[in-house]
Amino acid sequence: MNNKNNLKDFYILWSTQSLSQLGSAITSFALTLWLYEKTGSALSTASLQICTYAPYVLMSIFAGAISDKFDKKRIMLICDLLAALSTVAVFVLYKTDLLSIWHLYLVNAISGLMNTVQQPASEVAYTMIIPKEYYQKTGGLQSLSRSLITIGNPVIASAVYGFAGLDAAIAVDLCTFVIAFVSLAFFVKIPKISSEEEKYESVLSLAKEGLKYLKENPMILYVILFMAGVNFVASAFDAVLPAYVLPNPRGGNFILGIVTSCSGIAMVAGSIIATFMPKPKDRVKVIYLSMLFSLGTENFLLAFSRLPLLWCIGQILGWIFVPVMSTNQNVIMKNTIPAKLQGRVYACRNTLQFFTIPIGLVFGGFMVDEVCEPIMKGNAEILHFLFGNGKGSGAALMMFILGVLGTGMCLVFGNLLKKYHYYV
Repeated sequence: MNNKNNLKDFYILWSTQSLSQLGSAITSFALTLWLYEKTGSALSTASLQICTYAPYVLMSIFAGAISDKFDKKRIMLICDLLAALSTVAVFVLYKTDLLSIWHLYLVNAISGLMNTVQQPASEVAYTMIIPKEYYQKTGGLQSLSRSLITIGNPVIASAVYGFAGLDAAIAVDLCTFVIAFVSLAFFVKIPKISSEEEKYESVLSLAKEGLKYLKENPMILYVILFMAGVNFVASAFDAVLPAYVLPNPRGGNFILGIVTSCSGIAMVAGSIIATFMPKPKDRVKVIYLSMLFSLGTENFLLAFSRLPLLWCIGQILGWIFVPVMSTNQNVIMKNTIPAKLQGRVYACRNTLQFFTIPIGLVFGGFMVDEVCEPIMKGNAEILHFLFGNGKGSGAALMMFILGVLGTGMCLVFGNLLKKYHYYV
């Protein structure tokens, strides 16, 4: 059987799910623009993402056990359908002029919960349909699609939202859902791996097995905890960026879309590097060094710059090695964790690695609104010289704080990770 046939199911699943993710990202970005227009608050817009990621913290461990206990394809289809129905609810509320801010928080929480259950099932499904020798290649392709989504969704969402409104963005999302749902239901075959014993085990006991595995494999655990620290800084950055760009005289919705897209352009380049690069001598070292470079460049460049061109360069420097990091982490986990345990271990990974995201979003939004902006309204001339004046200068100060925090965190964890190596 040739390589193309070996990866047929992967290509169908990857391409259609990526298209659906693009549609969801367009809606998410359009909702952020709509909400910022209503509130003008960094914390309010960050709360949308908080509601999305909160289920990861609360339910991921149990979601992974559910993934290992039941049919992966059925789980993915049900979760996709329920998430789409929540998007339909937003569409109806918007068209009837009943859409409120709390509706968006509730819908994002529901969508986040569906993604929490679906994600470990999807990870295992990819493992089952990809031959082992293609893990690095397919991991790079998955990073590539995520990068293209990052490029495309701000520009497409800004254009669709600006010319046709929020309802048009939602309509695009629902069309891409239909394509992905039909493709998964009828054209992708996912092997079943759940054992008879697991069918009768409780979700709680299966979840405990995932935690036990991580406890017995400290290298994987420390890499996950390192990424939790990275996610804290990155999510705080996500909360700060709109408050930095939108009120700036050289900023605005269009510039925010361009700046955000630059991170996607960088990730495309990084994904190509990850897809075709030779096997690293030490994958753990690659993970640590790539994040040290990212967090040690982007935040500082944005903090001290005033030109959109420099903001774009900062985004490129901050994101170009992210696909290299994620690809190497995925190779380590896919090669190390037995397939029958992957759902529950990935779910434990989600809880430990992503619980810092809602915290970071709250931290970033709160620091801008309640600490940094008030500080910049004072008469501290040195701060005005470094970070500018007016609304948005507090966000620049916060970028500097995140640069110091991210670099320090990488140095501390890097020292811890030096004793662990992975050469496969």
